[in-house]
Amino acid sequence: MAKLDPASGSSAARDSGLGRRKFLGVLGGVVGGSVLMSHGAQAATHGVATRRVFLGCYTLGAGGGKGIGLADADVQTGALTVTSTLEGVVNPSFLTLAPNRRTVYAVNETTDGRVSAFAVDAAGGLKALGSQSALGADPCHLAVHPSGRFLLTANYSSGSVAVHPIREGGALGAATDLVQHTGSGPDPDRQKGPHAHQVLTDPSGRWVHAVDLGTDSVYVYRLDLGTGKLSRHSQAKLKPGAGPRHIAFHPGGRAAYVANELDSTITVCEWDSATGTLKPGPSLPTAPAGGVTRNYPAEVTVSPDGRFVYLSNRGHDSIAIFAVADGGRGLTPAGTPSCGGAWPRHIVLSCDGRFLYSANERSPGVAVFRVDRSTGGLAQVGQQLSTPRPVCVLPA
Repeated sequence: MAKLDPASGSSAARDSGLGRRKFLGVLGGVVGGSVLMSHGAQAATHGVATRRVFLGCYTLGAGGGKGIGLADADVQTGALTVTSTLEGVVNPSFLTLAPNRRTVYAVNETTDGRVSAFAVDAAGGLKALGSQSALGADPCHLAVHPSGRFLLTANYSSGSVAVHPIREGGALGAATDLVQHTGSGPDPDRQKGPHAHQVLTDPSGRWVHAVDLGTDSVYVYRLDLGTGKLSRHSQAKLKPGAGPRHIAFHPGGRAAYVANELDSTITVCEWDSATGTLKPGPSLPTAPAGGVTRNYPAEVTVSPDGRFVYLSNRGHDSIAIFAVADGGRGLTPAGTPSCGGAWPRHIVLSCDGRFLYSANERSPGVAVFRVDRSTGGLAQVGQQLSTPRPVCVLPA
């Protein structure tokens, strides 16, 4: 068991940018339009209780999708059924919900990156509210501040983080801030410069974390809710060449877990919300040794009860399971079952923790697993849902 001492990158879509003028023209085709569904966030379809799920994908390049997918999840089995697609949204590779669940935000992962807002109607459909420049290239992750007043966006290729105010009704205003990371790492192909890969707040809501693959760092910021400006508070350095991609916090608020894309490890960190300090501790491999295929961890998530950590392995094509101990500060490997497809870019647990969804980009499809909440084990539910280049699953 790894225990703390008490004391891809984004895919080739980034290389196939879409010009700003063309993107705006495409987005204009959906502004003011909506997809009206007969199923709400929790409704009944032919007598079966369902919940709404949104699917992000890559639209550019071979085999791309057409926009944001709208699906229904069976409350009893977790099985997904795609009901419609909001077409014309370019490369919505990551999605997030506002705290009031009335607005969905999407990155538009292109060289001239943008972020888009969509109102969620009573039937669970989406209506475009417009977009704003992300002020950087290839935005790949975003999060709404718990106050509901600002959207935070990580620009991968630019190595920067943008802040946008959220207006009444959910639409976005022009950016209030852009912070630029600097530095590099030892990997000559992936770490020539900064690559912000994720941005999110800690459980207390006081601190903003930006995970940067290119500089082997997690930056901790304060967000001024009056001005919408970020100020750097601290910087946690990971092992050189680790390539940190994503972070997830234990619900107890004292620990966090960093998925390292380049050296196929997960790092257990001690988190102090009082001082805003992240202290990296021991790292564990995320896939069995001896494999012939190089492995690239992607997403990391924690069960709602804090007993298990899950991580997606691209290459090994598995989901690593870790049992949690010591209030979150200890991890023990508990298996690496198949992801049910190929290249699991994103995994997420259902809101009640009963199911896990794996967006397998290269299968392509979304696999559904029933979670054994006593052991953390995963049992696949049927065959994976076939859908073009899925890279994000957002349960509503």
